[in-house]
Amino acid sequence: MDIEIIYDTVCPWCYIGKRRLDQALALRPNLKVTTHWRPFLLNPELPPDGVDRTAYLVKKFGSETRVRRIYGAIGEAGQSVEIDFAFDRIQKTPNSVDSHRLVKYAARRSVADAVVEALFVAYFVHGLDIGEARVLLEIGVRHGLDRKDLARFLAGSEDFDAVTQDNARAHRLGVNGVPSFVFTGPMVISGAQEPQILARMLDAAASAA
Repeated sequence: MDIEIIYDTVCPWCYIGKRRLDQALALRPNLKVTTHWRPFLLNPELPPDGVDRTAYLVKKFGSETRVRRIYGAIGEAGQSVEIDFAFDRIQKTPNSVDSHRLVKYAARRSVADAVVEALFVAYFVHGLDIGEARVLLEIGVRHGLDRKDLARFLAGSEDFDAVTQDNARAHRLGVNGVPSFVFTGPMVISGAQEPQILARMLDAAASAA
């Protein structure tokens, strides 16, 4: 069974959704599943170097009080899947295109799932700027990717068009929020759904296959 996960690397609910999908798959150990990570750009207009996170969130949500309330709730949801969000460590909202390019590169070498998890940890737990080539390079190397080849890739523009095309495709599918999961069928469900709901989707997709 194939599952497409439409996500952004700077989306905290996508990290929660990934963990909940992992839990759902653990509830269905006999299913053979292949995941495909599909980019969705929440902030396609951001400059390459990103923007100050506090200013960005206040502009988006209206006030620091509202930002604290929203992210407090996200932090509580994260605890339910053993994610220790450290939003206070994040100084910048990065442009996520290059991190998506890294995942595509990793997918061709069969380590995409691990690299996605590492990107989420780097950004949401350690507060690293995953828009920086240096950070992306170290994440890739830690997961077995060749340093010289990856550095050359990140310095170029390969897969840039693929990322933007995947983003456009998601919008054509009617996806306007992430995470979204596309199961064999195709069946689509959006939001960081509870593991039991995702497990039922797995069952339905398996029956339709």
